[in-house]
Amino acid sequence: MAFANVARAACAADPALSRGRVVAEEESPTRSEFRRDCDRIIHATAFRRLAHKTQVFVYHEGDHYRTRLTHTLEVTQIARSLARALGLDEDLAEATALGHDLGHPPFGHAGERALDTCLTAHGGFDHNAQTFSVVTRLERRYAAFDGLNLTWETLEGLVKHNGPLTARDGRVLGSRALPRVIADYDREHDLALWSYPSAEAQVAAIADDIAYDAHDIDDGVRAELFALNEMAALPLTGDILREIDHLAPPIDPTRRVHELVRRMITRMIEDVIAETGRRLIALAPRSSQDVRDADRPVAGFSPSMEAADRAIKDFLLPRVYRQTRIARIMGEAEAVLRDLFGHYTTHPRDLPAEWARDLMPGDPEALARRVADYIAGMTDPYALGEHRRYFATTPELR
Repeated sequence: MAFANVARAACAADPALSRGRVVAEEESPTRSEFRRDCDRIIHATAFRRLAHKTQVFVYHEGDHYRTRLTHTLEVTQIARSLARALGLDEDLAEATALGHDLGHPPFGHAGERALDTCLTAHGGFDHNAQTFSVVTRLERRYAAFDGLNLTWETLEGLVKHNGPLTARDGRVLGSRALPRVIADYDREHDLALWSYPSAEAQVAAIADDIAYDAHDIDDGVRAELFALNEMAALPLTGDILREIDHLAPPIDPTRRVHELVRRMITRMIEDVIAETGRRLIALAPRSSQDVRDADRPVAGFSPSMEAADRAIKDFLLPRVYRQTRIARIMGEAEAVLRDLFGHYTTHPRDLPAEWARDLMPGDPEALARRVADYIAGMTDPYALGEHRRYFATTPELR
């Protein structure tokens, strides 16, 4: 396939027709509205912190393991490739991909579990909602507004990262209440929570899946949590490994895993392009709104690739995410954040001055949320350093 001159798709988001920003700004003479969103995210403090936040392996395990930042960059590359091939707006796909993990706390999903437990009485913690908090209120870089004042389209993509949040009648989908930060914002700036997001946001979401599969195989083999040959029985990876093993001359083990990952990413991207093309032909959208109004996502894997993706995730679950040593380290990391939450809610004066400002006495929910925002913004090493300040012993997380 050649994608160099793919025509702009009818369903592509048009930055000139953006629904705008909450705070009106003058247009840039050199950048589209979606390109400005990308640039704002890249320059955000929360984006830089991703370099020191856990993906699977904590920061001191080795220099070559993925962090939240390298994961985000890999997702962004895949999202742009998909958008380019499908004639979508690459900048909007990139903006969604760049911002999708800004709300992750330290220590990855372990940190999310810890904060969710700490906030049980106050609606829990969700990293997607925290991402929304980061870009709408927690980043403080501009004189005229809090947050990044992103376009409606980028905010929509971030908040609907996993699809619609409500039914058309407003009923919340899923077992949890709509996060307050999203509900409050939606009342002032309707994000159409009942609809799917743009095609650009959808390809960014599936790029996240592709990146996860690829780099967790790479990192898992590097950490010797499993042998690559154990994947020979899986539908996609088994086929690719047999192809690689027929190369002449044979390649060394390091090149073998990289070759697997490279070919796997390529096949998944090509599958998404083909399947999304089929769905778009069936839908025949005339605008980006037609994609939002559809009754299913337009971007996705084919049924066979979806099965292969599920097989990979099922393979990785016990060997990586729930592996004994990883689970122990993540359990210790959860305890670190629970300790910090308990300390700051008991001793709010230990919060930095800008975080303690305007806290009202006798409002435990406001205090709990403020503390959670502060902890969620920490990097792994900063959280451990703060723990050492207030507690006699701090785990090494090794």
